[in-house]
Amino acid sequence: MTTFDDRKARLVRALGGTSGPASGSFRLDKDTSNLFRDRTAGALRRLDVREFHHVLEVDAEAACVDVEGMTPYETLVDATLVHGHMPCVVPQLKSITIGGAIAGVGIESSSFRHGLVHETVEELEVLLGDGSVVIARPDNAHSDLFFGFPNSYGTLGYVLRVRAKTVPVKAHVRLTHVRHSDTSTFFTDLERRCNSDADFVDAVVFGPREQVITEARFVDTAPYSSDYTYERIYYRSIRERDEDYLTTRSYLWRWDTDWFWCSKNLYAQNPIVRRLLGRERLNSIFYARVMRWNARIGFTRWLDRLLGRHPESVIQDVDIPIGRAPEFLEFFLREIGILPVWICPFRSPDPSMRWPLFSADGGTLYVNFGFWDVVRPDEPHPSGHFNRLIERKARELGGIKSLYSDSYFPLDEFWSIYNKPAYDALKARYDPNGAFKNLYEKTVLKE
Repeated sequence: MTTFDDRKARLVRALGGTSGPASGSFRLDKDTSNLFRDRTAGALRRLDVREFHHVLEVDAEAACVDVEGMTPYETLVDATLVHGHMPCVVPQLKSITIGGAIAGVGIESSSFRHGLVHETVEELEVLLGDGSVVIARPDNAHSDLFFGFPNSYGTLGYVLRVRAKTVPVKAHVRLTHVRHSDTSTFFTDLERRCNSDADFVDAVVFGPREQVITEARFVDTAPYSSDYTYERIYYRSIRERDEDYLTTRSYLWRWDTDWFWCSKNLYAQNPIVRRLLGRERLNSIFYARVMRWNARIGFTRWLDRLLGRHPESVIQDVDIPIGRAPEFLEFFLREIGILPVWICPFRSPDPSMRWPLFSADGGTLYVNFGFWDVVRPDEPHPSGHFNRLIERKARELGGIKSLYSDSYFPLDEFWSIYNKPAYDALKARYDPNGAFKNLYEKTVLKE
C-alpha cells in the first residue's frame, strides 16, 4: 500500500515537479461532485486526485482526525465512529468530500454550536498550481492561506490533507419536532433553541403556516431506532411525529436517502418506483448521476418546451442574519415559492476569527436557507431572473449566497461581496501564474 507521502509525490510529478509554474487550467478528476453549475468546455489539464481518499489517523484523546482531502464524509464518519467520535460538522450528503466542504462552505445541524466546516479545521496541506505543497495553520507563515481558503472553490489550490476536530458521540440521537404556524415565533424559537444544550438544531419550512424545528440530543440508549433508508421517508416523518430515535450514523445521513426531498423529481418517493430502485440506489450519489445525465441529454428541457413552460433551475443556499430571516422567508414564499425549504442555523464558535472570502459577522447567528428545485412559470423571463432576485435580496439583507451553484452577479457586484482586495493578495502569493481560474471566472462565468 502506498503512503500519503507516496501519493503526494506522484501527484507533484504529474504536475511536472516544483521547478516551474503549471500551465493551463485544472479540473479535478474524481468520482463525485456536489457542484450544481454547468461548466464551459475548454482546454483543461485533469488532475487525478482519486487516490486521496484515506483517513490517516483518528486521535480520540486529542479529539482530531488526519484525513486526505478527497475523502467523502461517509468514509470519514465510519472511521471516526469506530472511536466513539464524529467530525464536529458532517455535511448532509455522503459524497461531499472534506476538502470540498472547506473550499466551499460546509454546514449541518451542529453548526449552531461548532460553526461551519472550515471553523473546525486545525491544519491544511495544500497543493499549489506550481506543484509545490504548503502547510497552512492559523499560526504559521501561511496563515493567510488558512483563513483565505474557505469559499475559494479550488482557485488557490487543492487540499491534500486536513487535520480537523472531532467530538465524542453516543449510540443514539433523540429527535424532538416542534411545530409552528407563524414565521416570527418560529425564528424566535429557533434562536432560543440555539442557546440551549441541544447537540443539533435544524428546521423545515413546509409552507407559510407550517414550520417544524427539530432539536436533537445524543442519548446512550433508545426504545427503538427508526429506519429511513428504504421504504420510510425522513422528511415526511417530521410532520407526522413529535419524537423519534435514530442511531447516530442514521441521524447523520437522514437527508441522504432522499436527497432531502429532491428524490421526488425522480419519482423515487413513489412506493413502486422505490422498490424497483432498491435500497442501494436510494442515495444522493445516484440522484446526482441521473440529474447530470438529464443535463447532458436534455429530456426535461424538451418536455418543458413541449408543454410551453419556461423553467429556471433554482438550486441555492443563502445565509441570512436571523434578525432579517422572517423578511427573507416572506420574500421567498412570495417571489419564488419552492417548498419545502431547509433551515439550518449557524454561528462562529470564535467570533474573533476572520475568513476574508466569507464575510459573515462572527458574533451573529445566521440562518441558512436551502432550496433546490425548478421554477416553471408560464411566461418567459430573462436568463437567471429568479436567481438574481435571490442574489439581490440576500445582499439587501446583509446575507451571503453560496457559490456551488448558478450565480449571475455582475463583476463589480460580485467582488464587492467576495472581497476582491483580499482575494487578489492571496492569488498573487499562491497562484501568481494563473494555473487556476479566478473565483469570478469559475463560479459565475462557469469556466
